[in-house]
Amino acid sequence: MPKLTDTQTIILSRAAARPDNLAMPLPKGLHGAAAQKAVTAMITRGWLEEVEANLRRGEPLWRETGDGHGTTLIATEAGLATIGIEPVATSTTINLRKAKLELAPKPKDASAAPTNFATPKSVAIRAGTKQAEIIALIQRPEGASISEIVEVTGWAAHSARGMISGGLKKKLGLAIISEKVDQRGTVYKIDVA
Repeated sequence: MPKLTDTQTIILSRAAARPDNLAMPLPKGLHGAAAQKAVTAMITRGWLEEVEANLRRGEPLWRETGDGHGTTLIATEAGLATIGIEPVATSTTINLRKAKLELAPKPKDASAAPTNFATPKSVAIRAGTKQAEIIALIQRPEGASISEIVEVTGWAAHSARGMISGGLKKKLGLAIISEKVDQRGTVYKIDVA
């Protein structure tokens, strides 16, 4: 395993936690020549990649290209592997586009469409995590009750409810519905309507 500096570890760890593995913004206090040196070394090793920034989605710029466009930085699979994060399993990739668009108000005509509305990103869930297990349970047609989630994860009931409301609904933006079911209690499902 290659030896990483503290700065490189922080950049890659933060990128792993962001949608699309976006490495920007860089850590506070890292700018100028120090930022250039760190990023250049990471690009050379194949841990970061410079890609065109989508300014409409508000992606932060790494540098301007001079023609009204700019670039941003993303962590590569090789970069994530250096900090021990496995590549994302495609079977647990969730497209949140549908879930988030359903929450947005539908404009009556094109002129009423909001101009600052950011296009939702696809979020990849790492396979084998508790979060992935919960998502798999609530994706089933019958959904999952808190007791079923507790049994699979080994968590306390309040932790499972917190993951659903905070981690899945708020952080990932999943459209999750709940309903009372006889003999099962409250059952959670991902709304696919």
